[in-house]
Amino acid sequence: MNRSSSTHLHLGYTPAELASSPYAQFFDPVMQPLPEHVREALAVGAVAHALLPPVSRASELQRSGYAAVETGYTVCPDGAVHIAALTRMPGVTPAMWDWWFAWHGSEAQRYKLWHPDAHVHVGWKDGQGELDHYVGRVSQVVEYVGAQLLRVEVGFVTPGTLGLDEAQLKSSGETAICARLGMTVGGIAAKSGWLLHHIRPVQGGAEMRSRFWLAGPNVRLMGWEGAAGRWLGNVAGKLLSPPRHQVTELLVHDAQEMQHLAARLPNLYAAFGPGAAASTARAGGRAGVHGEPRP
Repeated sequence: MNRSSSTHLHLGYTPAELASSPYAQFFDPVMQPLPEHVREALAVGAVAHALLPPVSRASELQRSGYAAVETGYTVCPDGAVHIAALTRMPGVTPAMWDWWFAWHGSEAQRYKLWHPDAHVHVGWKDGQGELDHYVGRVSQVVEYVGAQLLRVEVGFVTPGTLGLDEAQLKSSGETAICARLGMTVGGIAAKSGWLLHHIRPVQGGAEMRSRFWLAGPNVRLMGWEGAAGRWLGNVAGKLLSPPRHQVTELLVHDAQEMQHLAARLPNLYAAFGPGAAASTARAGGRAGVHGEPRP
């Protein structure tokens, strides 16, 4: 797709959008180089799968300190792919990210601020537009990961769905954005994995510890439940395990978008966040919070 395309789906901002969008001053098409620790992880390659635990151990992110691997990836014998990425964010607070995930999903122009070289379109599946929350909602995104254009459903769930202690998150001033991912690959509609972005305050700002659990036993075919669903999901999970280059492209994508937005998030929050004079009107009503059984 051409960035200057006038079609509905296009990368970046068109000249007309740059002239009229209330977000144009925050749109920066220049991406910064990858942080050194990400380049090092890519150079190392896949690590032992025991160093990046499965989603069933997601609650270990709430321990103090750091995991054995904070940035890297692995491919497990069962076909599962685990990815981790650490992003340091001076001047950012966890509350800003909670706000961002509710705010950005109703307009493509907002979504494109996050990754100008990859994000194409976004919308809420419930059709309700902007609300003051994201948990219980499904965001439908169109984005490039590497050279591949993907359509992904991001179904946000409570941190407790992944076994996290929500009271501890609150008392520590942390937040955890958790979601079930959905894709259609080769005509097969499936819940393809999980994501978790754990943001905790540190001196001078915050840090985000991202985790992706994809393919393998993380897959469930749409409409298939119970033992048969688990068996079919495991079979599909092995067949749908992404090639190595796509795994590294996702790691790069996450590192790029989080670094890029973190540098702009404090100003966006000041301009459009809670209580800001420039905030757009909020839509009324609340959607019910839902999740699914813990993995």
